[in-house]
Amino acid sequence: MSEGASVTLMEAARLYLAALADEERIASQAEVERFVRWCGADRACDQLRGQEIANYAETLSGSVTDASRRAEAVRSFLAFVKKAGHTSTNLGTHLRLRKTSPTRPGARGPAPKEVQLSEEEKAKLATELESLKARRPKIVQDIQRAMADKDFRENAPLDAARQQQAHVEGRIRRLETMLAHAVIVQQGVAPSGQVVELGSTVLLRDLRSGAEVTYTVVRPSEVNAAQGRISSESPVGRALRGRRTGDEVEVAVPSGTRRFRIERVEG
Repeated sequence: MSEGASVTLMEAARLYLAALADEERIASQAEVERFVRWCGADRACDQLRGQEIANYAETLSGSVTDASRRAEAVRSFLAFVKKAGHTSTNLGTHLRLRKTSPTRPGARGPAPKEVQLSEEEKAKLATELESLKARRPKIVQDIQRAMADKDFRENAPLDAARQQQAHVEGRIRRLETMLAHAVIVQQGVAPSGQVVELGSTVLLRDLRSGAEVTYTVVRPSEVNAAQGRISSESPVGRALRGRRTGDEVEVAVPSGTRRFRIERVEG
């Protein structure tokens, strides 16, 4: 091992990240920095032990693909540390992910759940998706500017930019999934006003307190609690559907069971 064995993890991380291409550095920096902070940024590289690396592997969570990507970022860093002579062995060999249970041949997971949307709702989600994708280049630029500050221990702009990136990417994945499994629901005949259906507005009276409350039963994608729009799949929504004016319904709530009478149904 060379005389550089006393280099700290923070110093080694700076050297490693500076040597990477921009895209690779953006993809790897968060996990390398997390690993360095976990081990102790000011520790000498030659103080690391294999058991610590194995313990760190237990902290890698997320999907199999995500955990593998994070593990590979740390392994590459540890390979660099060994090549630079800061450790006597490549400690990355100790970073092993726990194996998941094998899947039986031919076994399939549950089918993706359909997402019922109107044409208008689908168009709005598609517009939002394109808007979020258009923000990607600017977020990458913000990260690159923040990365110019090499002291990653206290870099609020970099943390903020990464949080924004995580939020945007998460929303993009969710919208893509929703649109991929969207089923267009045609606007048919309006509710009759007698039977509670999707789209009905219902006036309920709490039979215990006498208080009245109004709900509109909508699809899960249209829920808005502030406007009294409740999901048809919620406990109240399921209890109301198919019932008529004058019917009494029971709804299970955390505090017990509440009983309501349907006073009025409007289309």
